[in-house]
Amino acid sequence: DCAEYGASWALVTGSSSGIGKELARTLLGQGLDVILVARKEPLFDAARRELAAQFPRRSVVQVEANLSDASGAWMAAIEAAVGEKDVQVVFLNAGFILTGMFEQNAVQAHLANLHCNLTANIWLSHYLYGRMLARSLPGCIVFTSSSASYIPNPFAALYAATKSGVSAFAASLAVEARPRGIHVHSIHPSPVNSRFTAGGGNEVQQRKIEAMATFYKFASGPEALPQRFLSHIGRAAVVADVGGVSVGLRL
Repeated sequence: DCAEYGASWALVTGSSSGIGKELARTLLGQGLDVILVARKEPLFDAARRELAAQFPRRSVVQVEANLSDASGAWMAAIEAAVGEKDVQVVFLNAGFILTGMFEQNAVQAHLANLHCNLTANIWLSHYLYGRMLARSLPGCIVFTSSSASYIPNPFAALYAATKSGVSAFAASLAVEARPRGIHVHSIHPSPVNSRFTAGGGNEVQQRKIEAMATFYKFASGPEALPQRFLSHIGRAAVVADVGGVSVGLRL
């Protein structure tokens, strides 16, 4: 768990459902207060109510942010929610996949995918990492990446590119951060049953890919992931493949 940091606050993106929601649930169960970040939608409201009811003694703060917005205007709401809180545990989990032939999707859809999966993580990690350093706080930043980061992904070209960027960025930042008491990791989970393949709530049209359907026959529920993620924090390995599919693809 995150007890070694003496942390009281965590922030989780993509926390309206799936892995992000289960990460938030696990962190609340460990006694942390949590800032939830996700798109504005009824499902996000329901997730906050569910978690607040399950953990009535913990603070559950909801921040609505469209991380696909290239302007970064959503950062103002996150900064306001963070305020003077010592946020030491950060899970940058938001992301979605856009499938189909590259030319079949509008360039605006590709760029939204890029901003949600990659550039939003740069905005957020720069802000939260900088705060930890300024306050001399230990902590961790954990990115949800993918085994798509190291294999070609025809029919999901932007997804592969963004996840390659996430993992490469995490691996480099980790070297800078570890001597300063901050652990940075990139986790590559195997397929998970969530809204991820439905555009992560971004209302983008997904095209069926048979190979992906095959991998998802082995998908686990998102509730199986948080402890696997947490078990890698602080280890020497910055990048971790979690589950049989991710490990198998690496081989």
